[in-house]
Amino acid sequence: MGFWYFFIMFLGFFLVVKGLFRKRKLSFVVVGLLCISFSIFMFSPESDEIISDLFNLN
Repeated sequence: MGFWYFFIMFLGFFLVVKGLFRKRKLSFVVVGLLCISFSIFMFSPESDEIISDLFNLN
């Protein structure tokens, strides 16, 4: 699973950099920051328990 979290993080970095060099900056930058924040959250300890409680996966 760590591979996919790294992939999402690098995709987020790519979108942020791409958004800084385009006219429509806000959409790429926001989506990139959301990807980065999601991947950092998923790397945190016990994030799987938070997700399972959120979706009632007991």
